[in-house]
Amino acid sequence: MISRKVAVIGAGPAGLVASRELVREGHEVVVYEQNDRVGGTWVYDPNVDSDPLGLDPSRTIIHSSLYDALRVNLPREVMGFSDYPFVAQVNDGRDPRRFPHHSEVLHYLEDFANHFGLVELIRFESEVIYVGLSEEEEELKNSWVVRSRKKGEIGIAHDVFDAVVVCSGHYTKPNIAEIPGIDAWPGKQLHSHNYRVPEPFSGKVVLLIGNSISSEDISKEISKVAKEVHVASRSTTDVLPTKRFGYDNLWLRSMVKSAHEDGTVVFPDGSLVPVDVIVHCTG
Repeated sequence: MISRKVAVIGAGPAGLVASRELVREGHEVVVYEQNDRVGGTWVYDPNVDSDPLGLDPSRTIIHSSLYDALRVNLPREVMGFSDYPFVAQVNDGRDPRRFPHHSEVLHYLEDFANHFGLVELIRFESEVIYVGLSEEEEELKNSWVVRSRKKGEIGIAHDVFDAVVVCSGHYTKPNIAEIPGIDAWPGKQLHSHNYRVPEPFSGKVVLLIGNSISSEDISKEISKVAKEVHVASRSTTDVLPTKRFGYDNLWLRSMVKSAHEDGTVVFPDGSLVPVDVIVHCTG
């Protein structure tokens, strides 16, 4: 087998396991990671995007979507790599639960990278700004050019590879629900990507759009401090609101009909609810 020089973009789960397999096959690997540690989306960051709704293309982007209290919704046995099981650790403050806190996943990925010697392959704090086929002389015709920028440095690094594996994730371009009248509505909006902790919602009336996993987690957490929490989704077929079992201030509703400049939101049953914050849990 011919050994190739391969660039891997991203040191999250996909980038780490791709690097592991490439090295095992005898290839020369360089990993680019814009963060200062491995883990990708599993690196928790309390900061959020400069645009909480995520629509401004010039916004400062925080790549992780983790909220502080997040636990995984899959058993650890199915989250590990085949030759490096995700087994429970009972020392050093680790989380041995079968459905652990997100920090335990990060620990596992760090353990994986250290065990297989991948850390030494990684160029940390290096953002890839260009990838393209080489336009140089004939011997480099089928090669790939990677240009990267090191944090805190002015110059641009230029490297040539036989192949490039892109493992940069897909969780930083939010979908936003279309709500008639929302442009005139005066409240605050954000995407669940920018949710971290429930305290900012204390005493407020909060509307979450969507009824999947992130909405279920966030709505229950916010309900502990909010005045009211309403969850609206197209999957809820009942026109009349229903209270979620075990919660006194959390209602499930069908999709919003419209929003208005007086701060109210109208639902299909005709009810008007004054809402302070809308959280788009829409993927």
